[in-house]
Amino acid sequence: MYALQDVPGKGKGLVAIEKISKGTRILSEEAVVTVNESVGSERLRTSICKQVEALGENQRRDFLSMHNIHPYRNAAEQYLGIFRTNSLLAEAKNWNEKIKRHTVHALKDINKGEEITIIYLAPLKNRKARQKALQKKFDFTYLCHLCSLPLEQSQESDKRLEEIHRLDDVIDQLGTEGILVSPLRTLRYFDQQVRLYNEQGREDVGFAQAFVNAAQLVIANSDLARGRIFAERAASVWKTTLGGDSTPAIKHGALAQDPSKYELFGVSTKWKTKVDEAPQGLEPSDFEDWLWRREKPKALGQLANLRSRATFPGFTDLPDENDADQEFYKRSNIEIKDINGITIPLYFYTDSRGNELAPRQVQKGYTVAILYVKRHAFIFYEPGIRHKDPQTIKVL
Repeated sequence: MYALQDVPGKGKGLVAIEKISKGTRILSEEAVVTVNESVGSERLRTSICKQVEALGENQRRDFLSMHNIHPYRNAAEQYLGIFRTNSLLAEAKNWNEKIKRHTVHALKDINKGEEITIIYLAPLKNRKARQKALQKKFDFTYLCHLCSLPLEQSQESDKRLEEIHRLDDVIDQLGTEGILVSPLRTLRYFDQQVRLYNEQGREDVGFAQAFVNAAQLVIANSDLARGRIFAERAASVWKTTLGGDSTPAIKHGALAQDPSKYELFGVSTKWKTKVDEAPQGLEPSDFEDWLWRREKPKALGQLANLRSRATFPGFTDLPDENDADQEFYKRSNIEIKDINGITIPLYFYTDSRGNELAPRQVQKGYTVAILYVKRHAFIFYEPGIRHKDPQTIKVL
């Protein structure tokens, strides 16, 4: 599957000698030294020292050959330094309690000849912060795919990761209120996180947790149909990242079978559905709109639906005054197609909210030209174009 080879500019590394499919278990190893992270430094040193001294000759020799960036004055400090330098897999949460082993899985397809890399730190940091932390903790500069992106792509990636982290903070602040009082707003945050992870092109524990959170939210509000689907998606990501025999994959697979087993099921009956009430025959995009309870706003010139929560949200679904986002309010939009025929929403954030375009200009088949256009990830809608300057748009 892989071999230890020289990697240009990096030294030795594991390189795939055949294509490795996403979700494949690459490594499965017993722990040589285990510790309780909550113990004090002195007890930690003592525990590690005893375990290393108890190793067989070959294992102990292998342990002592590992890299150590920490200075030491005696054997106990040497053992501790080696442990601190190399105990990264525990941080990556790859411990499989069922089989009592560390496991590493392919988070994407790995092509033949491609280096196999692992996560040293939680990815929710920008590139500069990651490099600084890695230099401090492991004394090297990391050159994985994420850290090697061209500057513009790296900056876009950093923005996505920082937004995911910001949304985590917002969700944490909402607490129980976010589940029971303003569930629709909270679901929108989870929706946005999943979209950002998809744009990031990676599946990891954070991606799985977003689906877990969404499942718990809707089940607490008695929505078993959506709860089952979110739990299935969470289990699928856990299976990819940690293996089908991991505790999270098994737990959420069982939850998908019977979402009513969740301890907070039925705390609210606001969204009550039966487990088999998911709609059938929808287009994928329409199904996602149903799943995430997205309500598309009316286009320019159309009458508003007075029952639509997208147009007239409830009080608890309004943004907090300290976290207000103008995209919550400025929602006039039209749909356009790009050169590839893909339909894209164009939202107007101008002072006139799109009314600067005369109705005769907003006609099917007309060409819309926009200068300096960029993609935008919205919290409440699918990704599209966020248009602010009326001077940079022309309808022909």
